[in-house]
Amino acid sequence: MADFDVEPGAARDNVLVASESFENFEQMSSSLEEIMSVNAISTAAEIEDDTTTNTQEDITHNQENGSEINEKQEDVENSLDWTNKRKHIFVISTAGKPIYSRYGNEDKLAWLFGVMLGLFRYSRDSIKSIHAGDTTYVFLSKKPLILVAVSKTGECVNQLTLQLNYVFNQIVSMLTLKRLTKIYDEKANYDLRRLLTGVDRLIDHLLDFSENEPAFTLGAIQCLPLAISERDSISKIIKDACSKIRNLVFAILLGNNRLISLVQMKKYHLHPADLHLIFNLVQATESLKYSESWTPLCLPRFDNSGYLYAHVSYLADDCQACLLLLTVEKDVFFPLSEAKQKIVEKLRMGNNLEHINTSLAALEESALATGFPELRHYLYKCKSTVQFYQPALCPPYTKNKVRLIELYKRAHQKMHCPTRPLKLSFERSSDEAVFSWDTKGFELYAVFEPLIDTASAINCVSKLLNWIKKREDKLFHLNAYTF
Repeated sequence: MADFDVEPGAARDNVLVASESFENFEQMSSSLEEIMSVNAISTAAEIEDDTTTNTQEDITHNQENGSEINEKQEDVENSLDWTNKRKHIFVISTAGKPIYSRYGNEDKLAWLFGVMLGLFRYSRDSIKSIHAGDTTYVFLSKKPLILVAVSKTGECVNQLTLQLNYVFNQIVSMLTLKRLTKIYDEKANYDLRRLLTGVDRLIDHLLDFSENEPAFTLGAIQCLPLAISERDSISKIIKDACSKIRNLVFAILLGNNRLISLVQMKKYHLHPADLHLIFNLVQATESLKYSESWTPLCLPRFDNSGYLYAHVSYLADDCQACLLLLTVEKDVFFPLSEAKQKIVEKLRMGNNLEHINTSLAALEESALATGFPELRHYLYKCKSTVQFYQPALCPPYTKNKVRLIELYKRAHQKMHCPTRPLKLSFERSSDEAVFSWDTKGFELYAVFEPLIDTASAINCVSKLLNWIKKREDKLFHLNAYTF
């Protein structure tokens, strides 16, 4: 359709590691141990053992001392409000101990946890899903935990499994998989909630976040629009300020749930799923705005066996972009704090803070405003760089984003159906027309006015791809910077 040779958003050196969004979330590599061995210092396992006794206290302190823990209503499971929820998420141990419930008090739901565990054991740990009327039950075994979704949203098993994987990884990000496994090896009926004080809030926010952001369905990251010269200047300043700090693995600058810059140690890459957890941590923790924080954090797709240590701070009172400096060293808070100050000074001198603020404050243009009157909204994902772009919402979705997200989930489900995947689809209803296109290099989902004909939709898509191609330098993070 379009007259370009390379898909919009493609880059020679990828900033992020690419994989399919429905891929099971397993360890990507022994990244931490590799870094440690190369630099001849303590292993990740040794760091974890050293911090076993105080890690959760540090995490809890940084999560506002548990002050935002959700207060579950007593006996809420007996109310219509609880039973009428469209989706429930539960986490239990393989011994049947309650760990998490999205709604209701876990202790008051002991009877329900017992039923779920009984079903799972009766199936000899092989049950994946149950379909009963308009309700889908999905089970995910991630020893030593069992995660269950009960949904009336119409989402497919793969999409619900993806969400359960995110919940599991949120728990792992606080404890590491190694420590989680060790706890249950030593005491099978351990009450994990002792170590997860305040994590309920992060999981609740993650689930809300994933239901309102297409990034999770696409398995991709959206960037803050910036001229390529500005993004390169910001990345170079970060690189220069941090290049002499030993064992700094990642420097991440983000704002408004958008990636501004990512600089990383040579040969190491972040997975979008790990960045989603980082975005969730920043967005869900208001206290990070007011002071510098030092937080142990496991990134499950990078290495689920050990911690990175994150210096987290917002750039300045007059620039609400958040900078995370992640290292394997546990005692370099002050050198990283000094590096952060140098970064802010250089960004201010070069007017980079002003450019970041301008972009943070700017309203995204809608498809209509950019010259596509028949196009209501769209998602474009470049597969090789796992980055995507979407315009601003416009009616009828301005006040009903969830409906739009559900449209995209259904379209994505059809394109990635395990038994009969599609490459091209165009469906029309009385409310809208949805065009879906999955190619080797990109995915595109576009929502049109309902009366548009097929030829006009295809012609619009061709023009849209050329429009994105011309602006790819601004919409995507194309140049990789390394320490």
